[in-house]
Amino acid sequence: MNAPARASRSSTPVRIVFDQLENPNPRKIQQAIDILHNGGVAAYPTDSIYALGCAIESRDAIEKIYRAKQMHKNQRLALICPDLSTASHYGQFSNTAFRLAQKIFPGPYTLVVPATHEVPRTLTHHKRRTVGIRITSHPIAQALAQGLGRPLLTTSAIVPGSEDHTPCRDADEVLETFGKFIDVVIDSEQTPAEPSTVIEVDQDTITVLREGQGSLDGLLD
Repeated sequence: MNAPARASRSSTPVRIVFDQLENPNPRKIQQAIDILHNGGVAAYPTDSIYALGCAIESRDAIEKIYRAKQMHKNQRLALICPDLSTASHYGQFSNTAFRLAQKIFPGPYTLVVPATHEVPRTLTHHKRRTVGIRITSHPIAQALAQGLGRPLLTTSAIVPGSEDHTPCRDADEVLETFGKFIDVVIDSEQTPAEPSTVIEVDQDTITVLREGQGSLDGLLD
């Protein structure tokens, strides 16, 4: 039996090419998952733009993501979950939040809800324990979340410091911007140009924090 892949510590990330989106090659998905299991940072396509992510317990990988994006400590990573059942272990869904989640997932949205105790305190604000939840419709990102067996911490691959929040839409753009911070990049077809729409639900109050790829038509009625 082959040993699990180790997260690359060289300047050249592992590049895994997918020629098709539907039913992504299980062997290639497992190759990426093995790197995540071993504390690596992955770059992968979503139904919005490319994203950077790691396993929820990988502290060194989390630090690398923060450095890569030049994020402040009060900026939080979201969780990609394979389904609502899994998401409910990490987010507290009011009736309003659950109904909205059924409308938007899977899709290019991030839903911010109160965090449960399953979310480490280091991943939430000390005053407002909330968490962003994503359930993506992208087959590759979904396969990664499903195969990892625990949440995939995620953040949009946006060029740090860019005035127009320039998104990375393919593997080459990701490598040019974040190559020294990632251990594996999924090379697939180009993604859309906008990050996810972010919506926060506090009990019955719905607030749009960012308008992005996900349409708001009919959601807030």
